[in-house]
Amino acid sequence: MKTPDYYSLHYPEQNIRLECQVIPSNRRSISLRITPQREILVRVPNWLGRAQISAFLTDKKDWILKNWLSIPEPTALSICDQNRLAALEKRYRRAAKEYIPLRVSYFHAFTGGSYEKIVIRDQKTRWGSCSSTGTLSFNYRLMLAPPSVLDYVVVHELCHLKHMNHSADFWQAVESVLPDYKIRRTWLKEHGNELTLEHHLFPAQFPVI
Repeated sequence: MKTPDYYSLHYPEQNIRLECQVIPSNRRSISLRITPQREILVRVPNWLGRAQISAFLTDKKDWILKNWLSIPEPTALSICDQNRLAALEKRYRRAAKEYIPLRVSYFHAFTGGSYEKIVIRDQKTRWGSCSSTGTLSFNYRLMLAPPSVLDYVVVHELCHLKHMNHSADFWQAVESVLPDYKIRRTWLKEHGNELTLEHHLFPAQFPVI
């Protein structure tokens, strides 16, 4: 996967300059999202060139500013609330280290392949990954998702052990284990931005955009 790139949008009248994080991936279309923290995330197909990305952002320039301005500035949390978040994160990370390997072990019997180790992380833009050396990485925030959605990510990454791509064979392997994987994948696409501890604890202060 290519590393993220950054594009600037300048609004002279408002004296505002916005940075857009562009994330190439194995997808077919462009997606644009503004997070509750006012981050502008643009996911694009790997093959899309800089000129096409720039043209897309220029076309969406007014929409981006309007929606960016509509998001309240991130609220500073009190020391007490920060401590609550830190304690909760430790609990969820610990739970993920115990629970996710159990789901990997269960589904590995169906998917096959060989992996070296399982790593639990807080990946900002990914729910899981599978390296060429057999390391399976999972986002601990999956513990905030429905169990069926967590299982989808587990199966998705396990199937990459045999298919290091998103080919028809890969999706057929996923479907052979989870016939309803599309429903689970859609839920994650539509609700993934809700899976943060800040939104979990302080929904009014950290609304989902």
